[in-house]
Amino acid sequence: MAGHSKWANIKHKKAATDAKRGKIFTRLIREITVSARSGGDPSMNPRLRLAIDKATDQNMPKDTIERAIKRGSGSQEGVAYEEIRYEGYGINGAAVIVDCMTDNRTRTVADVRHAFSKYGGNLGTDGSVAFLFKHCGQLFFAPGTDENKLMEAALDAGAEDVRAEGDIFLVVTEPGKMHDVKETLEKKGMKSSHSEVGMYPDTHVRLEGKDAEHMWKLIQQLEDHDDVQNVYANYDIDDSLLEQLSASA
Repeated sequence: MAGHSKWANIKHKKAATDAKRGKIFTRLIREITVSARSGGDPSMNPRLRLAIDKATDQNMPKDTIERAIKRGSGSQEGVAYEEIRYEGYGINGAAVIVDCMTDNRTRTVADVRHAFSKYGGNLGTDGSVAFLFKHCGQLFFAPGTDENKLMEAALDAGAEDVRAEGDIFLVVTEPGKMHDVKETLEKKGMKSSHSEVGMYPDTHVRLEGKDAEHMWKLIQQLEDHDDVQNVYANYDIDDSLLEQLSASA
């Protein structure tokens, strides 16, 4: 996506849609389950702690979270999910990363490959586009946030960077530090509107017209797949067209 402000807006809309479809709980439960494989104590497992934070933000019941942790840590039986990352190219070489959790690798790779082919892209090899992205934590703050106060507090808390993206503010952290930075800022009265650890592009590919529409449809088809947890892409399209496409999704 072009600019983190656009990405945040679309992510919010997508999250609302997923919640209505009942998909977001499924994805969060999978993330908690897989994260808990490295240990069921969130104080000792940063990834699990972040997964629980996401689930709590979505009002997931505490007992549902606890069951997912037990399944992941092996104290309760459940479906065994495998984490897989696919990398590929969309229209005009725009880079795409697709993170999946699946109990059937054959089904998932076939569906992902079909989506790329359908919209003029192609599935690449491991590492073919990951170098174009940075793995980091990001916290988004609403318009009107005191930038100087936010910058001072965030940097003191261990954030890597604070910058304006359109009319919102973005705090960038190392993946393992995001929870601590978020918690510190909340104690100082600065609550983020959205936060997540993910892959964010260093460069962007400008798309227009039908190319932009096809790329958008590719991302939508990937995100709608039950085995897909997250999709990251580095395409850049005009604000007005982005709004039209997101409104029709």
